[in-house]
Amino acid sequence: MTYFNMKKISPALLANYTTFKLGGPCPFLVDCSTPEELIQAVQDFKKTNTPFILIGGGSNLVVSDQGLDTAVIRYVSSTPLIERHGDEITVSASTILDDLALFCVDEGLEGLNYTTGIPGTVGGAVVGNAGAWGKQVGDVLKSALILDNQGHTKTISPDYFAFTYRHSHLKETNEIIVSVTFALKSSDPVTLAQERAEILKKRAEKHPDLNTQPCAGSFFRNVEPSSKAGKRQASGWFLEEAGGKNLKVGGAYVFDKHANIIIKGADAHSQDVHDLHLKMIEIVKEKFDLLLIREVRFVGKFSNTSHLNQEGFW
Repeated sequence: MTYFNMKKISPALLANYTTFKLGGPCPFLVDCSTPEELIQAVQDFKKTNTPFILIGGGSNLVVSDQGLDTAVIRYVSSTPLIERHGDEITVSASTILDDLALFCVDEGLEGLNYTTGIPGTVGGAVVGNAGAWGKQVGDVLKSALILDNQGHTKTISPDYFAFTYRHSHLKETNEIIVSVTFALKSSDPVTLAQERAEILKKRAEKHPDLNTQPCAGSFFRNVEPSSKAGKRQASGWFLEEAGGKNLKVGGAYVFDKHANIIIKGADAHSQDVHDLHLKMIEIVKEKFDLLLIREVRFVGKFSNTSHLNQEGFW
């Protein structure tokens, strides 16, 4: 089997594959759902020297209005691919993160409940060390199977990731996560289900419905502790204090319930989102002398980028 035997869309409009519902076309997109399909596709691309980028659920991504001149591999599974061995689980990186959270609740496994409601795939969550309420996926990761830059598989330990807040070493190496093993703890399913319900309620109060208000969730990382605070401070607070909720560029605007979220409004373009996020950085820098670092990834060509030189910007 080669990637030519898999689901191939040519050309593909990338707005259909991101939660922002923005982005132009790419030459072709290959849909992979299983580790076997991903490995085959990547190795075929390497053999033919075909440039590509990998995406998951598209929840942390803004694609240029012009699209991309490279192929895209999309690694997402509509069905959870999870195996349990005692208190450990091995999950395909293509599995939707919230599907994994629900699986753990049903199985009475504690350690990932805080990922409830977070969009995206397991692979994207691990690369970005996703988390909430002071917890992150790197805390419970035991090992992972990855594809290196030559397309070879290897198993790595948590140390290899060099996890920090919303970051891992794989952001620099561009290696690809195939599957992940987590070490969890047995717990009461009823208690976990109650926690999950409460988390979903809290998220619904502060976060938009992606079906009606397309976005990428929180746009910037929380601010690192300062001499005035012993814990991370929400970027949304700084943005709101600086007047961020009043900002709008073209069809893109800041969410009225959460100043750290950009919404795609009517007739919005990817460049609007890009220019709006620069204004958000600017107002916080002016008021607090803090430089916000974004979580969201821009891919493709955007104007007004030359003056940016910080992690996560290109």
